[in-house]
Amino acid sequence: MEEFHLSLSQCVVLRYHWIQPFVRSLRERLAAFHRFFCVADQVKVYTNQNKTRTFIGLEVSAGHFQLLELVSEVDSVLEEFDLPTFYKDPSFHISLAWCVGDLSGRLEGQCLRELQDIVDGFEESAFLLRIQWEQIRCKSGNKYFSFPLR
Repeated sequence: MEEFHLSLSQCVVLRYHWIQPFVRSLRERLAAFHRFFCVADQVKVYTNQNKTRTFIGLEVSAGHFQLLELVSEVDSVLEEFDLPTFYKDPSFHISLAWCVGDLSGRLEGQCLRELQDIVDGFEESAFLLRIQWEQIRCKSGNKYFSFPLR
């Protein structure tokens, strides 16, 4: 992956004239949030909705509540623009690798256990898998909008 991220929404299409009002609304709704830590240390296999891609990710094991609060605010903004909201029961994760097709059956089981053993055995894993959230970013086209947390 070029850049690691954790999604707080599905990918949506914003009409050009919606971008600034959308960003303004996000900024207002996220302004009260404080910085927080989360831990992503559970190896998990994911597929996209239409099973055309498989991902190996690190699932969040601490910080889930704060992420749900953020998603609630992002969902409110999405609803203002009649756009789809996030998944009902999200599995927050950071994708590490992906491939084309649905290979989840081949990766789960022994392979997944071996990957988890590698993560668990990594000397500095407790430090490296702890992420401080200092900002939320929104990408629209090739532009990024940043919303610092307090």
